[in-house]
This record gives sequence, structure tokens and C-alpha cells, in this order.
Amino acid sequence: MIDRIDRRILSILQEDCTIPVAEVGRRVGLSTTPCWRRIQKLEEDGVIKRRVAILDPRKVNVKVTAFVAITTSRHNDDWLRKFADVISEFPEVIEFYRMAGQVDYLLRVAVPDIEAYDAFYKRLIAKIDISDVSTSFAMEQIKSTSELPLAYIPTEKPRTERES
Repeated sequence: MIDRIDRRILSILQEDCTIPVAEVGRRVGLSTTPCWRRIQKLEEDGVIKRRVAILDPRKVNVKVTAFVAITTSRHNDDWLRKFADVISEFPEVIEFYRMAGQVDYLLRVAVPDIEAYDAFYKRLIAKIDISDVSTSFAMEQIKSTSELPLAYIPTEKPRTERES
């Protein structure tokens, strides 16, 4: 179970995973080795899935974000597996969700411009049968974060440094 110290470690790493372990430890009141053991355990347990660099979309020429709502008349496992395989071929798709409600699937797509989106769209519909596609383009990104809220994690009493 995650304790308050683990939660603080996660908060620090979500903000900047390049902070040296010694500094993370200092901030949470642990020496380097116990802090490193906790980080390794969080990775082993799958709490920390991976460490990545967050890129500026404008600097890598993908300044247009499209939200693509897809409906289909096919709702079986085979179609979903095929659709997921098709979507995995498109690096432009940066998020892919199965939805509840009017829309069956929602994609977040990053492309340089509308022409690139149109090319993506044509490649997509050539690969799989879709009933309806509705796309909305983001005009302005007002908030974006990769930091998950940690307040919902049940916590236990912190372990001592020796137990870490």
C-alpha cells in the first residue's frame, strides 16, 4: 500500500522525473538508498509506468489537435481488436478511448495542419469500416497536465527509513 511518503515521491516525480534521487529523498525526509528503493518498488508495482519527456507540440510541428468521435454499428470483440490494431498503426493518434454514451470511440489526434488531418482521415477510413466520424478541432489548449491527482490514493502510516 502507498503511504504519505510514497505519495510525496510520486508528486515530485510527476512534476519532474529528472530530479536526482538524492534531492527527492531530501524533499521527503529520506536518505538516497531508501528513497531509491521506494521508487523501484513503485515501478515494480506498476504505479510508475514509465518516465517520459513532455514535448512542446509547436516545436515538433504538431500544433493542431483534433478530437475524433467515432460510432460504429459493430460492437464485438473481433471488430474492436481489429480497430485497435488499425489505430496502433497511426502515430498521429495520441489517445484512444472506448466510450459510453452516443459516441463509441474517441481519439485525440495531433497533426501539423488540417491537410495532414484530412490525409489521416482518408487513411483511417480506407483501413476499417466506420459508421460515423465527427471531428472537432481545438482552438486553444487551456489546461494540459500529465500529473494525476494523488489525493484519492488510500494511505497508510509511513514506514520508517529502515522499513523502506
